[in-house]
Amino acid sequence: MNPAARDKAAGLRARFEAAGAVVIDPAILQSAEILLDLYGEDIRARAYVTADPARGELMLRPDFTVPVVQAHMQGGAEPARYTYSGEVFRRQEADPDRQSEYLQVGFEIFDRTDPAAADAEVFALFSDALAGLRLRPVTGDIGVLMAAVSGLDASAARRAALLRHLWRPRRFRALMDRFSGKTPPPASRAKLLKARDPFAGAAPLVGKRSQAEIASRIETLRTDADQPPLSREQVALVDAILAVRETMPFALARLRDIAVDMPALTPALDRIEARLSALSARGIDVDALDFEGSYGRTSMEYYDGFVFGFVCEARPDLPPMATGGRYDALTERLGAGQAIPAVGGVIRPDLILALEEPA
Repeated sequence: MNPAARDKAAGLRARFEAAGAVVIDPAILQSAEILLDLYGEDIRARAYVTADPARGELMLRPDFTVPVVQAHMQGGAEPARYTYSGEVFRRQEADPDRQSEYLQVGFEIFDRTDPAAADAEVFALFSDALAGLRLRPVTGDIGVLMAAVSGLDASAARRAALLRHLWRPRRFRALMDRFSGKTPPPASRAKLLKARDPFAGAAPLVGKRSQAEIASRIETLRTDADQPPLSREQVALVDAILAVRETMPFALARLRDIAVDMPALTPALDRIEARLSALSARGIDVDALDFEGSYGRTSMEYYDGFVFGFVCEARPDLPPMATGGRYDALTERLGAGQAIPAVGGVIRPDLILALEEPA
């Protein structure tokens, strides 16, 4: 690892310590079972997996947030601030030119007192740490889209499927098209669902699924096929949310207009309004701060509220210098029902060095 990157990481971590964070150092090898339970088998495509006879299946840590949450939920004091630095590991089969091992420096807040103020604290701290790099900060809020999906006039199963695929834009769009009737089911599926006995004349089973599991899946598909389609109006409202690209005040006004026809958005929009005030109180020029309705949908899947990033538009070949967001539900998931509002983010010191190098 580049010594200059380590020096940069140490400086960033020292900055976060000065902001009140306690240093935490999660193990490089993490339980694969926990990550698979959180994200499903998709995580295998992005992580390095190994096995240990005593500890079972393990992963080289793909990020720090999950182990930090685990450590805090096992007995951390409240409120709490943590910082860390070290390598993370991501397989890059789709883009071999991207690094599979790199440094991250992070800062996390666990505090139930004032979530909007905590959001603003993290964002302002990162903004200050990255000052002078000519980056474009961008924000979003996954909670708005989650509220929209949760408020759809659709079956619980359909809403759950859409929520599960919020972070997979193509799959989400395919589901919206199918549930609205825009895309008909494949002819083979329609034939299967109409068959009185789907297993009649079928070939011997291949794979890990039992006949009972397949039969259950067929019944689920039959139940879904009987559901009325999503209305064009509701699909249009979701699309309007995803299309929002404005500075924060104008984005909030646009989302308020959408909420007239989709009242389920209102609590999430009230949180955005509180965050806007908290950011302004921290000296952030919210009138120039971008908000995108679709931002954060390709990040890690635990974000469920505020999301942010800092990108260099002059270097489109580089990933964001920093990313972060709110992950309240993750603390409940890993805390056996005990939850605490939490927000944080990470910075890539190697990318900062790439921008600081003379052209």
